[in-house]
Amino acid sequence: MSNANSPVFERYIGIDYSGAKAQTSSLKGLRVFMAHRASPPIEVEPPASPRKYWTRRGVAEWLVGQLSANQPSLVGIDHGFSFPRRYFETHLLALDWANFLDDFQRHWPTDDDHTYVDFVRHGNHGIGAARSGEPRWKRLTEVRAGAAKSVFHFDVQGSVAKSTHAGLPWLRYLRNTLGNRVHFWPFEGWEIPVGVSAILEVYPALWSRGFPRENRTPDQHDAWSVAAWLRGADMNGSLAEFLKPSLTQEDRATAQIEGWILGIK
Repeated sequence: MSNANSPVFERYIGIDYSGAKAQTSSLKGLRVFMAHRASPPIEVEPPASPRKYWTRRGVAEWLVGQLSANQPSLVGIDHGFSFPRRYFETHLLALDWANFLDDFQRHWPTDDDHTYVDFVRHGNHGIGAARSGEPRWKRLTEVRAGAAKSVFHFDVQGSVAKSTHAGLPWLRYLRNTLGNRVHFWPFEGWEIPVGVSAILEVYPALWSRGFPRENRTPDQHDAWSVAAWLRGADMNGSLAEFLKPSLTQEDRATAQIEGWILGIK
C-alpha cells in the first residue's frame, strides 16, 4: 500500500451476506452498497430480472465485472473466509488456504444449482459429514472479537455459519476467475499491493452502531456501514494500521490460515 496520508482505493463495497436458500435464490438479506472517494455509499441494485433481490451467484458475477476494471476497490464481506486451525488438523489438511477452498467446495458444493446449506448438512447432497466442525471451535480472530460466533455455530441468533458455508465456494470462484487482479487479505499477505483490489472479511457489528440507521433495514445498514467505514478509514489514513493487527509471529501465521476480521486488533 502507498503512504498512509492518501487514499489507496477508489471504491469501497460493503456486502451483507446471506446463506439462505440456493445460489440462484432472490434473497432479501443479501445487500450491496458501494462508495467512491468523493461520494458516500449508495445501494447497488441487482440487474433487472424477475428476481427482486440479489442472488449469491449474481453478486459473485457482479464482483468479477467490477474488479476486472482498472479501478482499485476494497470489498468487505460479512462471513468467515476460512475455518479454525483445529479443523485443518482434524481433517489432516495442508495449512494452505487455496487448497482449503478446493477441498471445502468438493465436500460442500453449495454453489451447485438448487443446493441449500442444509441439504449438505443433512446428507442430501455433497459429503459435508466428512468435513464438519464443532461449535466450540473458534478462530483466533473470533476469540479476539469476543462476541463473534464460531463458523460452525448453526441455528442461533447472529450465526454466520450458514452464510460462511454458502459463501466459501464463491470466494473460490472469485479467486480462480480474477487471479492477480484481486488480493485476498490476509491469506495472500498482510500488505495489499498498490493498484490491486482487495477482498476481506468484516464484522458489521463493529461499526454499524456508530452510524445513524436512518431509513435503512438492518441488512441494508450493515452493508452501508461496511462501505462507509472502509471509505472513512482509507480517507483518514487509519486503514493501514487496521491491516496490520498486533499479533505475535505465531498468531500471525495462524491468522494467515484462519483469516482475520478487519478491525480486530
